[in-house]
Amino acid sequence: MSALVKYDAACKALAAAKRVDEAKAIRDKAVAMVAYARQAKNRELEADAIEIRLRATRRVDELRQAQAKTVGLARPGRPSKNGLKKNPISKPTLASQGIDKNLADEGRKLGVLTDKQFETVIATARDSINRAVRAAVSMTDKKAARAEREKALGTKQLALPDKQYGVIVADPEWKDTVWSEETGMDRHASNHYSTSDAALIALRDVASISAKDCVLWMWTTNQHLRIALGVMEAWGFEYKSNYCWGKDHISTGRWNRSKHELLLIGTRGAPPCPAPGTQRESLVMAPKGEHSAKPECFLEMIEGYYPTMPKIELNRRGPPRPGWDAWGNEVNSGAAV
Repeated sequence: MSALVKYDAACKALAAAKRVDEAKAIRDKAVAMVAYARQAKNRELEADAIEIRLRATRRVDELRQAQAKTVGLARPGRPSKNGLKKNPISKPTLASQGIDKNLADEGRKLGVLTDKQFETVIATARDSINRAVRAAVSMTDKKAARAEREKALGTKQLALPDKQYGVIVADPEWKDTVWSEETGMDRHASNHYSTSDAALIALRDVASISAKDCVLWMWTTNQHLRIALGVMEAWGFEYKSNYCWGKDHISTGRWNRSKHELLLIGTRGAPPCPAPGTQRESLVMAPKGEHSAKPECFLEMIEGYYPTMPKIELNRRGPPRPGWDAWGNEVNSGAAV
């Protein structure tokens, strides 16, 4: 089969083919080679195999036409009244030679083309594969350049005299407004941790710990979305996009029964985006843990995007995640404050 992908060998094999079934056998091997090449991600092999398939298909049609002019081709006949088929057995049918309707149709379309037109079809098919190769190479180059930039930024940021961070994850202690503080506090967040007004959160000097090129990941609930965007801007970041955490439990709400939270993404300066092809889907389904606790899978995702840049988590609960600094009144010992 590997010999078939060589142009000269394939041309000789097709030129030597005298019967339809011989040309079809070459075509079948080329079809199998196309599938193998795609699985192996060998674009050059795939382009060669596609060209052979097209040439073999056209050769099948040429031999079919020659056969029709000499021995003839039998048409699928209907049984006569006495139960015998009308077509003579001596004439072969397309089906008996393994040629189905699709192959016959493709062969006829290629067979009516002039040699020049056919070569244009071949060139177009190969060019489409070559474009895919160039795109793949470009994607690899972009990933490498992005990884190098992320590493360089991480090294530079870690070397700053006053430590600053290229990645900041914040889970502000948003204060909910209730209809009545006498009757509406039974499920309030302040029953679980101290909450703060948005104005106080916005005054935090997050900019002082932010590197020149920094990514901010900020958690917010539905009702605080507009407020969170304002706080993000006050901290010196520009909103870019968001992830949605889909929960397995339903919470309360005024306009709907909330079942998700948003992780907003903001940038300062020009930090690299995630490498092409590595971006996760925007909706992440994960089970709900303790009140206000966020799934660790989001931090794992962020680590994958930025493995070397210094990272800090604001309003962290418990000990800091390995490789991270942490800040907040519920951080266990060992945290950076």
